[in-house]
Amino acid sequence: MRILFAASEAAPFAKTGGLADVAGSLPPALASLGHDVRVVMPRYQCVDPDRFKLKHIATFYVPLGSWKERGDILQGKMGGNVTVYFINKDIYYNRPHLYRTPHADYPDNAERFTFFSRSIFELCRAVGFSPDIIHAHDWQTGLVPFYLKKVYRDNALFRNTKTVFTVHNLGYQGLFWHWDLRLIGAGWDVFTPEGMEFWGKISFLKAGLVYSDLITTVSETYGKEIQTPKYGSGLNGVLAKRSVDLSGIMNGIDYGVWDPARDEFIAQRYSASRPAGKSACKEALRKRVGLPPSNAPLIGMVARLTEQKGLDILMEALPKIISLGAQIIIQGTGEERYHRSLTEAAGRYPKQMRVLLRFEEALARSIYAGSDLFLMPSRYEPCGLGQMIALRYGSVPLVRKTGGLADTVESYNSKTGQGTGFVFNEYSPLALIAALRRALAVYRNREKWTSLMRAGMKQDFSWARSAKEYVKLYRKALRKT
Repeated sequence: MRILFAASEAAPFAKTGGLADVAGSLPPALASLGHDVRVVMPRYQCVDPDRFKLKHIATFYVPLGSWKERGDILQGKMGGNVTVYFINKDIYYNRPHLYRTPHADYPDNAERFTFFSRSIFELCRAVGFSPDIIHAHDWQTGLVPFYLKKVYRDNALFRNTKTVFTVHNLGYQGLFWHWDLRLIGAGWDVFTPEGMEFWGKISFLKAGLVYSDLITTVSETYGKEIQTPKYGSGLNGVLAKRSVDLSGIMNGIDYGVWDPARDEFIAQRYSASRPAGKSACKEALRKRVGLPPSNAPLIGMVARLTEQKGLDILMEALPKIISLGAQIIIQGTGEERYHRSLTEAAGRYPKQMRVLLRFEEALARSIYAGSDLFLMPSRYEPCGLGQMIALRYGSVPLVRKTGGLADTVESYNSKTGQGTGFVFNEYSPLALIAALRRALAVYRNREKWTSLMRAGMKQDFSWARSAKEYVKLYRKALRKT
C-alpha cells in the first residue's frame, strides 16, 4: 500500500509528546513490511535543514480563505529509509515552540494548521504521490478527512484514497471561533452538530472524527472509555455513533532504543536472563541524585507534572508512601503548583525523596534502570509509554487501571505468581497506598520479586506487533464504499 502519515510532530525532528514517538516509529515498522510509507509534517524552527540534510524539491500554493499562500517542500529521511516531507512556511512554523508559548496557545493556530492540512493535498499533487491511505493524527490534522471528502475527492490522485484518523488524547480538540470557516473554505452547512460545530465553535478534532473513514485510538480500553461521558470530553456521543468504525490499537516502543542490555546511558547493562546489573544501576541512581544508601525500595516516576498524571492523589498519598519506608525520585515538568508542592515535600524528606524539575533523557533512563517500582497513578492515560519502558527495564509498574495502563499491565496475583505489576481501580490516595502495600509485601520476597521483574522484561510491546494491526485496519478502510 501507499501510505501517507500526516502528523504535526515526529521524532527525531520535533517532539512534545507521544504523537512524535508514534510518527517516528510506526512508519519504519510499516515500511519493513513492504509498504511505501511517507511522512509529512511542518518544518519547525527546531528542524535544522543542514543537520537533517534536507533538500528543497518543490514550491506550491495553498488556497486559504479568499487568497493563496505559497509553501515550499523540503525532503529528508527518517529511520528505515522512510521519506519525510516538510512543509516549509516561516511565517507559520519558524517559532521557538510548536503550538504555544509557555503561557498561551499561538493565536493563529487555526490558520497554521488549516494551511498544513490543506497543503498535504497540494504536496501530493506537486510530487505526484497518490496515497491509498492518509493516516492523520490529532486535531492539528483533523481537517484532512474533511478536505478529502469535500474538496479533493474528484481529483484523480485521491479518487481511491481513504483516511484513518488517530486520537492520541481527546482532551486536546483544536477549538476555534466560527468565522474561521471562511479560512477553511467551508460552508455553513458543515457548521452543525453533525459536522464540525462544537458548542458554537469549530472543532478540528471533531472534523477528523466525523469525516474520516475509520477512527483509531492508542489503546483498546481508551477507545471504550472515550465513548462514555466521564472520558468523552463532550464528544462521547459522536464516538459512540461511530463505534463500528472505532478501533483501539496499542502503541509500541522501539526495543532497539529501549533495551537495558544495550543502553549506553545506564551504569551497568543487564537483561531478563542476567538481571544482576540492575542493582548497580540502583546504587548509581541514588548516588547521582544524592539519596543516601539504603535497603529501601526505590520508586521512580517520569511524567508531566499535571493532574492528568495523578499528581493530586500522589500529593495526598506522599506522607504515607514515605512512612512505609520507600524512597522516591520524580522527574518532569508541568504545572507550577505541583512544582512548588513537590519541591516543598522533597525538602521535608531529604533522605527519602528527590524531585528533578527538568527533562533529561540520560537521567530518565537512569530512573527506569535504577528504580524497583515505576509509578503511574493517572486519572486517564490514552496509552502511556512509560509503563512499557519500565517493564523492559525491570522496574515493576504500579498503575491505575485506565486506558493503555489497563491494557499493558497485568495485576499481580499473589496466589499464582502471575502478573507484571500492581494495579488499582479507584482514583484515590487510599487505593494508591493499598496497591503500594501489596507491592512492598512482594518486594520483601526476593525470589517472587525477581520472577515478577523478569516476567515484565519479557513482554512484547514492539512496533512490529502494532504495525501488523494497522495494516489490517488500512485494508478494512480500503474496502469501505
